[in-house]
Amino acid sequence: MAASEGASESLKEPSGREPLEVRVGVVGRAHGVKGEVAVEVRTDEPERRFAAGQILRIEDTTRTLRVVSSRFHGRRLLVRFAEFGDRTAAERSLGVALVADVDPAERPVDPEEYFDRQLVGLSVRSAGGPIVGTVAAVLHLPEQDVLEIDVDGARHLVPFVAALVPEVDLSSGEVRLADVRGLLGEGDEN
Repeated sequence: MAASEGASESLKEPSGREPLEVRVGVVGRAHGVKGEVAVEVRTDEPERRFAAGQILRIEDTTRTLRVVSSRFHGRRLLVRFAEFGDRTAAERSLGVALVADVDPAERPVDPEEYFDRQLVGLSVRSAGGPIVGTVAAVLHLPEQDVLEIDVDGARHLVPFVAALVPEVDLSSGEVRLADVRGLLGEGDEN
């Protein structure tokens, strides 16, 4: 399964490369009187991105916010930022996009998961060997993630499951498709 996350001008990360700006959430309504806000989560790893002490940035600005605490209240993530001292301050932030500056080498915790940014642009190799296209996008559908593959200008959708995409090799910049007739269209030999 692909995880959803998406360069900024801040300090270099441990990998030595410029960090990527990744949108992780959008501030929603204020909750309570102490400055807590609901956050519309845009990451598969909210526990990591909204952990106490994490520094997030308001998109398209240099203004930072430090996470004091976060918790789930039902299905909503409630976050307290040091910079929001009360409900009034929290209410002024409605609709603000939150980004994290992420090391490009960072991987999801689960070794079988990938960030969209790691998959988009990879070459697609058929089971028989030749390169047949490029991963153009990752779609997050209710049932499963799907790779949108560009083959000579035509777009094909392939469920991102091990039975159909048995290998992802980030170091070589490729994904390999299973030997399934018709996977990339009628009568293909992928």
